[in-house]
Amino acid sequence: MWALRTPPLLQSSQRAWSWACRAVSAGPCRAQKASPNSKYRETVLLPRSDFPVHLPGRLQPETELEIQQKCGFSELYSWQRQRKTKQEFCLHDGPPYANGDPHVGHALNKILKDITNRFHVMRGYKVHYVPGWDCHGLPIELRALSELEETEHLSPMEIRQKAKEFAEKVIEKQKEAFIRWGIMADWENCYHTFDRKYEAKQLGIFHQMFDKGYIYQDYKPVFWSPSTNTALAEAELEYNQQHVSRSVYVRFPLLKPPPKLASVLDGLPAVNLIIWTTQPWTIPSNEAVCYMPNSEYSIVKCADTGEHFIVAAERVQSIAAALDMQFDVISTCKGTDLESGMCSHPTIPEKQSPLLPANHVTMSKGTGLVHTAPAHGMEDYSVASHHQLPMDCLVGEDGRFTEAAGSELQKKAVLEEGNEAVIRMLQGSKSLLKEEKCIHSYPYDWRTKKPVIIRASKQWFINTANLKAAAQDALKKVKFVPASGVNRMLEMLDKRTYWCISRQRRWGVPIPVFYHKETGESLINRKSIENVIKIVEQHGSDAWWTLPIEQLLPSEALAQAGNVQDYIQGQDVLDIWFDSGTSWAHVLEDAGERADLYLEGKDQLGGWFQSSLLTSVATRKKAPFKAVMVHGFTLGEKGEKMSKSIGNVVDPDVVINGGNDHSTDPPYGADILRWWVAESNVFAEVLIGPAVLNSARDDINKLRNTLRFLLGNLAGFTPETDTVPTSEMYVIDQYMLHLLQGYANKVTTAYKEYDYGKVIRLLQAFHTRELSSFYFSIIKDRLYCEEEKDPKRRSCQTALAAIFDTVVRSFAPILPHLAEEVFQYLPYQKESDSVFRSGWMNTSPIWKKPGLEEAVEGACAMRDAFLGSIPGKNALEYQVVLVIEPGLLFELMEVLQHEECSSTSQLNEIMMASQTTLLSEVPRDISTDDMIKGTFLINLEGGDIREESAYKVIVLPAAKSKCLRCRKYTADSADTPCARCRETLGGK
Repeated sequence: MWALRTPPLLQSSQRAWSWACRAVSAGPCRAQKASPNSKYRETVLLPRSDFPVHLPGRLQPETELEIQQKCGFSELYSWQRQRKTKQEFCLHDGPPYANGDPHVGHALNKILKDITNRFHVMRGYKVHYVPGWDCHGLPIELRALSELEETEHLSPMEIRQKAKEFAEKVIEKQKEAFIRWGIMADWENCYHTFDRKYEAKQLGIFHQMFDKGYIYQDYKPVFWSPSTNTALAEAELEYNQQHVSRSVYVRFPLLKPPPKLASVLDGLPAVNLIIWTTQPWTIPSNEAVCYMPNSEYSIVKCADTGEHFIVAAERVQSIAAALDMQFDVISTCKGTDLESGMCSHPTIPEKQSPLLPANHVTMSKGTGLVHTAPAHGMEDYSVASHHQLPMDCLVGEDGRFTEAAGSELQKKAVLEEGNEAVIRMLQGSKSLLKEEKCIHSYPYDWRTKKPVIIRASKQWFINTANLKAAAQDALKKVKFVPASGVNRMLEMLDKRTYWCISRQRRWGVPIPVFYHKETGESLINRKSIENVIKIVEQHGSDAWWTLPIEQLLPSEALAQAGNVQDYIQGQDVLDIWFDSGTSWAHVLEDAGERADLYLEGKDQLGGWFQSSLLTSVATRKKAPFKAVMVHGFTLGEKGEKMSKSIGNVVDPDVVINGGNDHSTDPPYGADILRWWVAESNVFAEVLIGPAVLNSARDDINKLRNTLRFLLGNLAGFTPETDTVPTSEMYVIDQYMLHLLQGYANKVTTAYKEYDYGKVIRLLQAFHTRELSSFYFSIIKDRLYCEEEKDPKRRSCQTALAAIFDTVVRSFAPILPHLAEEVFQYLPYQKESDSVFRSGWMNTSPIWKKPGLEEAVEGACAMRDAFLGSIPGKNALEYQVVLVIEPGLLFELMEVLQHEECSSTSQLNEIMMASQTTLLSEVPRDISTDDMIKGTFLINLEGGDIREESAYKVIVLPAAKSKCLRCRKYTADSADTPCARCRETLGGK
């Protein structure tokens, strides 16, 4: 091979780069390395470019940083916002949480957004994208306080200050990473949920929802985290599938028989109902036992003890097996026959528990009789509300029994020693039939990873039951990618009857409510809320804790409610999902009120997507988004969850800059991360690890190789003066433009559908198959050996220039650093120094010529037959005779080769032989023993013209000598160049 001069960027590593031959035949390259004393060496037009085929070591990340600075990455967002265009695209950034280092989940999300935005910028849209951060909430508060030794005596303002400082540090670190990944945005004007204008907007949404009756205060059971002393929403839970509970079977003695069963039970000794629960600590709060009215229940006798029990008829055998007893069925009745029965409470003497009907009772587990504690269960609460049962909660905010639970239980943690104490009490009252371990799914606090409980308390709620129908209707008008996302979100909405929005913390936006010091009655109305909003807009939410009550609560808001001094401001803050869920009100104010796209992980179907939808529908009766894209989570290379203990955590910074040991953690640069994101099936779980990253690096290096070939062969080409009109180009060059237009159209469609994996697949297929393996192998002779300004060579360069421009633009949104880097090496003037400031792929309709396909693909079919007959040999050592029956195929081949025999025709170029002969019948003097036969179907004008033509391929050894310049076997003697090369050389 001819060696190329070493590019400056590679001189330090002393690694010269040489052109690889990618001919379909396995024979030697046409452009082989000439001997040092070859007098023709300098006459061959070898590719010339300093663009490096790969960047070893630290050069990759260093080059990317240079490109970011030189090509104005930081100014691109502002530049495109100033363009005069009516086309706008708004992607609303879901705020990442400001409580930790940037990770690959952030990279997946931010890069997907950036690919989308850059595509729209190149398409001429004015992109609206304001990055933001979710800055309030317990995780930040806990992380901030964990850095302090003493926290018990901190004031609310001290806690808030520490939390804000922590969040600000995290934001700067994450922002730095996002910029390094090439994310296009105005990084000086982001949004933060602790900004006072943002907080005021949020309280404005609260105000509207309160006015419309969607927000209310109530005493009801909610998920409660003893580890953080606060209420939680469903979206703040994660379920541990291997949680172990102490489950118990408990006797509830029948104190008063149901009237309909009086005759059946008369004369029987004591009868007990059996309940089963995985939460023994809730039994002291029992207020009833529920049954399913439409199910059957059996009165059974224990063969071993003579005791009588009532259980569901279909559960008799399984309960007997669980208790290791033998049951004989005495009688069976309907659930409705249990009406008006009464049981004794198993741990509280003289307390009674009525038997009540309830539709939530199931027969899949347990006994068909459900222990009902209204303070500790959502369905239990509903039963209690309907039957006006007490709902007293015996558990405090710290997850311990209160004084009301009695001295035996007081101050005991319900999930630990409290559970043990209740079980001992059941044993003492002879109510415990059996205790066993139960492994089941159980809710945990997603922050502390500790189990939660259900506990009744006074909280603020959004009545989602009244919003549900309108939210679902609005959601059905939204495009989801993938489409399955809408059904999952509709199902989640369907199950959500209320949303608890109050949190018992300090770091957040206060719920603007005041409480009477003596009665505890709440005070909240339009005037009180409006005053708080004005104060927050001016001073921020800190004012709730720093200003006196007289400024916070205006006298006109009191009416007949007493004096201002009788009140105190509430201490609850708003759920952070309400914080982030109202971001549309602040960010989309100047973006037409609705975003074109929300793009987040699948966990946001129950989180940010939902809270945004509910708040927007409640106040504006429409969704805040036109489309929603949902991606999966990042996992280790083998599909396992990332864990420090396993050692499979992938740090984006290490991926880009390398680790301590570059032999194990090499620096890949940001474009490798971006390729990984685009290449992955992001709608499922996304795997990452060394093998994935190395594969991405290899793919990009192959692409760089293709780009270098294009650049090298554009040396000396000036588009303004050297471009050949399409109609005058070589057919194979026109054919490549035809393929190029099809490629560009498919890529554009894939981007529009957010299918970036398809973009990668189209790119790889085009540059490896159509370009490297096919077109480049065919055109090397014309590029290297024709006279520099020959129209045949300029035709090829015209095609290469279009291919280069289209291919670079096609991957620019995914690999912005590489796109801008390779653009800098173009040997001719460009309209802009930046790919992103000069538009999208610009193909021409006149490139689409179906007839070209038939001509070139017909020739390729015969070429494949020829090359297949000489495996591993040099195609230039042969000449080919093509015999085609008269008809369309023959006429198409005549377009490619006018004369009967040629070594320089377009047909011979495609065949890659030293000479091609085109005939309509087999010559008499040629042996047909080794003739290859085939047919080719021509299909033109949508099937109106169809013709199948037969052909024969005859392969013969080349009759002439090898040309010392072009390596074709077309010279009259071994000492002189061929006729074509002599003409090209002229007087040289």
